[in-house]
Amino acid sequence: MTMPINLVFVRHGQSEGNLANELSRAGDNSLFTEEFLNRHSSTWDLTKKGKAQAGAAGAWIKENIGIKFHRYYVSEYVRAMRTAEKMNLPNAEWMVSDYLRERDMGDLDVMPDDLRRKNFAESLRRRVIDPHYWIPDNGESMPTLCLRLEKIFDTLHRECSDGNAIVVVHGDVMWAARYILERMRHADILRIERSTDPHDKIYNCQILHYSRINPITGEKASYLNWMRSVCPTDPNFTLSSNEWREIVRRRFSNADLRQEIENMQSLQTQKGN
Repeated sequence: MTMPINLVFVRHGQSEGNLANELSRAGDNSLFTEEFLNRHSSTWDLTKKGKAQAGAAGAWIKENIGIKFHRYYVSEYVRAMRTAEKMNLPNAEWMVSDYLRERDMGDLDVMPDDLRRKNFAESLRRRVIDPHYWIPDNGESMPTLCLRLEKIFDTLHRECSDGNAIVVVHGDVMWAARYILERMRHADILRIERSTDPHDKIYNCQILHYSRINPITGEKASYLNWMRSVCPTDPNFTLSSNEWREIVRRRFSNADLRQEIENMQSLQTQKGN
């Protein structure tokens, strides 16, 4: 069994929570009303901007991918389902899955930025040391998120190996997908976390398109060996690479492992400084 021929991930559009947190980081907590604080983050809907982003993502997919999808998956969170709806893909039959929900931030969820930094300073310090293995207080680590995402991949292996699939999810879920599908290493995550390159971020309604089809020769491989990252909501297309790249999944000799250990130790030391 193999993975789908084409596997497309879409992050949801700007949500009420995205906007509230963005303003809060700038010192404006006005959107953290009592009503907002008493809602679970799964109920956050898209903003007007988010709905427009979803429409742009759907239009880009129809124009630039234009394939028939055999499986349509979406997180059960409102912002993801609204994005899927507003993408307006023809003949879509969405399967709503709890396994695709956003990473659980536990006690750090739904809180103004200044209060989060005050109440969870030690937890946030640990996050700086290692964002991949960090567990928010009463929340979920990235490796745990990867485990539930694997369940979706297992289903795609069984049911969609000769078809195409699209998945509408959340930012951390897309990072988990990259980690698994590209066989990224811990060191890769640390480097990306510290990167200032805009291509190393995942924006609202960004698209990750994995394919088994060689974009140059048209030959079909057994694995998802090519990926392109596109941010259709960026009019200048500067926030994403927009080009196909071949995925290289490394194997390590004993000497390579020694070098990898040294790299990891160096990165951790730099992080501590």
